Amino acid sequence: MTISTTNDSICAMTAAQLARAIQRKSLSPVEIVSAALERAHRLQPEFNCFITICGERAMQQARHAEADVMSGRELGPLHGIPFTVKDLVNTADVRTTFGTLAYKDNIPDHDAVSVARLRAAGAILIGKTTTPEFGCQSLTRSPLFGQTRNAWSAERTSGGSSGGAAVATAQMIAPLAVASDGGGSTRIPAACNGVVGLKQSLGVIPHSQAQDVYGNQTYVTPTTRTVEDTAMMLQVMAGEDPIDPWSIGVNQPDYVDAVRTADDLKGKRVLYCAVPPGRPIAADVQRAFDAALQRLQALGAQLESFDATAFNIEPVWRTVNHTVWRTRFIDMVTREPALFSETFRRQVESAQAFSSVDYQRAMFARSALFHHVQGLLQRADFLVTPTLSRTALPIDQDLFQPIDIDGKPYEDLRANWFPWTMVFNMTGHPAISVPCGTASDGLPVGLQLVGRFRQDAELLRAAAAFERASPCERRYFCG
Repeated sequence: MTISTTNDSICAMTAAQLARAIQRKSLSPVEIVSAALERAHRLQPEFNCFITICGERAMQQARHAEADVMSGRELGPLHGIPFTVKDLVNTADVRTTFGTLAYKDNIPDHDAVSVARLRAAGAILIGKTTTPEFGCQSLTRSPLFGQTRNAWSAERTSGGSSGGAAVATAQMIAPLAVASDGGGSTRIPAACNGVVGLKQSLGVIPHSQAQDVYGNQTYVTPTTRTVEDTAMMLQVMAGEDPIDPWSIGVNQPDYVDAVRTADDLKGKRVLYCAVPPGRPIAADVQRAFDAALQRLQALGAQLESFDATAFNIEPVWRTVNHTVWRTRFIDMVTREPALFSETFRRQVESAQAFSSVDYQRAMFARSALFHHVQGLLQRADFLVTPTLSRTALPIDQDLFQPIDIDGKPYEDLRANWFPWTMVFNMTGHPAISVPCGTASDGLPVGLQLVGRFRQDAELLRAAAAFERASPCERRYFCG
């Protein structure tokens, strides 16, 4: 398939630019969706970021969207703009496999709340993006579809578990992606692929698929190429819904206005830390982090380091998370083990070692962690850390193998590669990964900014100010 320069130019536009072009009638939804689908089909064999492409359905919706434009009907804020959905998130009448052979033919009869809201705003679904089985790891591979490759290097992982979402976004197939995040699953692949990944405050976007609605630490999230596009998605996806008790009564500010009026960080207090004590960080990531701190300071932020001795939290996260997984999946794994990867089975089976007392102690520790982060954010407006301790891992990396950082092996991939992401799943504070440069291997580095609880608009405002002050290389792919 040949992609024209015109189509490539359309795909390179942000959602905000596309929305303005549609309003002006200088681009039609049919042109935009057609360009996205062409690019998806061309790049899919190389990067494997889709498990389902909704070509015929998407084009039909694009034609309806174009008719609405030409008839002068009132348009939604995302009218005619293509988006993708991670294959963990329900889509009505579109196959949703959860990345597993066990659900390879599953077709939901309803949309997740977030997807329904995007559709109602006029966005057009073009496909479902890859995820490991039930989002079980930070590397996007599955017995169902194979591996998803990094947008910058075929020899590196896309990260996970929203690897397909991040790659489709970085590859400029569609400007908007619905992802999810249970321990960093949006922010990890965002950092690996040089895009923007937000994990909003608990309850800001209703989670209509959570089974433990009160103890939930997973989030349905936006992934985009710019902070402005993230704000546009969040504006549509956010707002209370009776299905999610954490969403009830949550105020909804104007996220888009917050981003578009972002200027500087004068008077803002920022606490920073590169890694918790005893954890490694690659020298080039440290350099990128130091440069990012300098840009924050140049924007007017007041910087101060913080003590991270209380942040060795991977064992707490694992006790909570793996106990949930065992409860959800042990019957399936026991009944048909051949359907699942060894990595998935091992994680589910490992939770047998956790007692009810272990689980409750972990929940107590989660509460204490929330109080600790709250205390830090009484002293400051934001926390800042690297998203990852090194760039994307090799494509053949296994979850249970040591990882290499500056030539040294380190056991425990989660604790040593992304020590900072799991923290804010458990506390509920908003956290965003934004690109902050490239490392010595030419791959992107991510910066994580964390805001006060339910102050997502202020976090986006700060992220937008940083983004404008630090233009990063955005590689353009022609396939």
